[in-house]
Amino acid sequence: MSLSLREREILDIARDSGSVMVEDLAMRMNVTVQTIRRDLTNLANAGRLERVHGGAVLPSGVRNIRYEERRQVNAAAKDAMARAAAARIPDGSALFLNIGTSTEALARALRGHDGLLVATNNLNVADILSATPECEVLLTGGRPRPEDGGLTGPVAAQMLRSFRFDIAVLGCSAISDDLGAYDFDMNEVIVSQTALAQSRSAWLLADHSKFQRHAPVQITTLDMVDRLFTDQPVPTGPSSDIPENLDVVVAIPEATQDLP
Repeated sequence: MSLSLREREILDIARDSGSVMVEDLAMRMNVTVQTIRRDLTNLANAGRLERVHGGAVLPSGVRNIRYEERRQVNAAAKDAMARAAAARIPDGSALFLNIGTSTEALARALRGHDGLLVATNNLNVADILSATPECEVLLTGGRPRPEDGGLTGPVAAQMLRSFRFDIAVLGCSAISDDLGAYDFDMNEVIVSQTALAQSRSAWLLADHSKFQRHAPVQITTLDMVDRLFTDQPVPTGPSSDIPENLDVVVAIPEATQDLP
């Protein structure tokens, strides 16, 4: 993709500050906010920026973007994936949900289910489901992270070794060209890997932006995943053939709106 002069300037500003805001760019470049939104959308589609509420940030390589901003990224896609996943989870299932905004969306979609046991290292997931009397919620314990309500480390992993789950449903921060699922925090990844080892089936929630990002720590590879929920067809290349055993569910958002 060839970039316009204005798009190149937006990228330069983002590299300097880490993020850009729509209204600030519109004033700085003397154009409308609609023009800037189109520029940011073009840059996001090219994998050069990630859209967040009110602007965009650089794709992260070793550090994740702020949790509140992650909630805004592809929120409609996450809700669609969550509804598709919830529709395939039987009542009476034992589940593990890890840290992430996609698993939070799934927790909301599960509130109509009956007889679930949900173990999680995500305080936000526990809070969403705790008011549902038909669902038993178990927290792993472990060291809490104030930025996102995540419980990580060996204490969390040890608790999971006492269980056998029907399904571990994971979110991730990135999917590599060779179709490995990655995250940023080793202590978080250890918990997710332990849950996978204690589960009969592994499901992954990953919207299309995860295929444009990079993160340093591998959780698993897609040939070890039974079902992938995403919002667009999985991009493939010479080194990224989709595993034959992988059930890919493409969940289209009901309505797509430009971020403000």
